[in-house]
Amino acid sequence: QVQLAESGGGLVQTGGSLRLSCTCAASESTFSLYAMSWFRQAAGNGREFVVGISSSGGRTTYADSVKNRFTISRDNAKNTVYLQMYNLKPEDTAVYYCAARPVIVEVASREYDYWGQGTQVTVSS
Repeated sequence: QVQLAESGGGLVQTGGSLRLSCTCAASESTFSLYAMSWFRQAAGNGREFVVGISSSGGRTTYADSVKNRFTISRDNAKNTVYLQMYNLKPEDTAVYYCAARPVIVEVASREYDYWGQGTQVTVSS
């Protein structure tokens, strides 16, 4: 079983930075089998793919809206995936979720087996 818990959300001004973390309650060997992605959901909208990293960490996929502003990384020894966000904009305001699926990243939320509870990110203008 894989349990995910996000942290690091909060309120930040436009142009500011935040780092989100997602920790997996499973063995290191289990965590290293899973691709990890971040999705977000703004009020009244559907869940949107943001960025993902393959199980090995060797491949990353970014949504165009966050390229060159967000960076995903993972530490398999700590069972944790990180999302570093720079130059935040009001349109980045959303609940951010981490999700896990085997090996490779997919952009469709229906492809993911496990989800965290989400962490709120609010960017003020």
